[in-house]
Amino acid sequence: MSETARTWPVPRPPADVVVIGAGLGGLRTVEQLRQLGYQGTITLVGGEAHPPYDRPPLSKQLLAGLWELDKIMLVDGHGLDDLDVRLSLGQRAVALHSGEVKLADGSVLRADAIVVATGVEARKLPGQPDQIFSLRTLDDALALRAALERADSLLIVGAGFIGAEVASTALGLGVSVTMLEAMPVPMSLALGAQVGRLCGRLITEAGADLRTGTAVRRFHDSGPGMTVELEDGTTLSADVAVVGIGGTPNLQWLGDTGLDFAGGIPCDASGRVEGLNGVWAVGDVSAWSEAGYGRRRHEHWTSTTEQAAAVARDIVGAEPLPRAVPYFWSDQFGMKIQLLGRPDHAESVIQLHGQGLSGGPVKGTVVGYLADGRLIGVAGFGAARLVSRYRASLLNGSDLATALEFASSLADTAQSAIG
Repeated sequence: MSETARTWPVPRPPADVVVIGAGLGGLRTVEQLRQLGYQGTITLVGGEAHPPYDRPPLSKQLLAGLWELDKIMLVDGHGLDDLDVRLSLGQRAVALHSGEVKLADGSVLRADAIVVATGVEARKLPGQPDQIFSLRTLDDALALRAALERADSLLIVGAGFIGAEVASTALGLGVSVTMLEAMPVPMSLALGAQVGRLCGRLITEAGADLRTGTAVRRFHDSGPGMTVELEDGTTLSADVAVVGIGGTPNLQWLGDTGLDFAGGIPCDASGRVEGLNGVWAVGDVSAWSEAGYGRRRHEHWTSTTEQAAAVARDIVGAEPLPRAVPYFWSDQFGMKIQLLGRPDHAESVIQLHGQGLSGGPVKGTVVGYLADGRLIGVAGFGAARLVSRYRASLLNGSDLATALEFASSLADTAQSAIG
């Protein structure tokens, strides 16, 4: 029987749940199912041999040597025992068919409900040598940490959030940093050009050599280090090189399903995969439908945890959770950058607090994103107490006048936030 011909819904509660992907999204799905009282069998499959771990510290505390492995684990052995979950680590899924998942060792798992949480893989440049580092997995972070301990210089290709976090950590270790960014403004796709320039200022003011509008033509092996040739013909060398240009959804194993995964796994607002009954998807690999915004992927920690909770509730038939405001943060150069809402849909930007957009200090700057005259996003730099106050405004879709009035009412908070 074909996937599209299967009867919906799956049995509730389903007798068996298989979760593919033992990262944050997979583990949180398992935890939420148990918290909701689900008593059936749960199998958690992970491509890495490591138990579930947290990824944000990979580019910061773990890379800096401040934390060891036990600090980044999301759950210990006792916690896994309490969840009563069957673990299959170091095993990749290779195919998905009607109610069945085939693993690399040839074994087949059958389930009434399947959750895909396989995340993304680090994107590589054409001709990228093996000695160029990426930073996506725990093993990546440990290898890069060992290399930085022996390095005086680091070359980073890509000035996105991961690249900036690695630069921040390396500078803190006393390593000189050069960053190459193909776009004219770093992080402009995520934050827009005006706010991206603030991120660029953080990078340069911290002491990194940031070169924008610069692409790599080819790599040259220069013995123990690495040399890159740029599009203008110049060359740069460093002891260690890292490519941080985003990730590619881990979808190759789903090729036989016949679905279009160009923008991620297509899901409805509850995480159900459209075209595959009895299958849900969470985290970086999924593209959920959002009212008024179409379908898109969110590669953010908080979005993944919220999606896991929504999927677990949908599987057991519980009431859905209230709508949440998308949230993202990045710790870099001694400052927390926070983002609420959907800035990628913005038509204009206003400065709500601070002086960053007008050339003043970056710290304490809070920026509002507007579309159709309404507030749809807020970004803050070292102003956590201010940013958190705008959640209600974003849920309500405050107009410009209301947003400015609210910003004025927070004047005292703004002063203390940057003091």
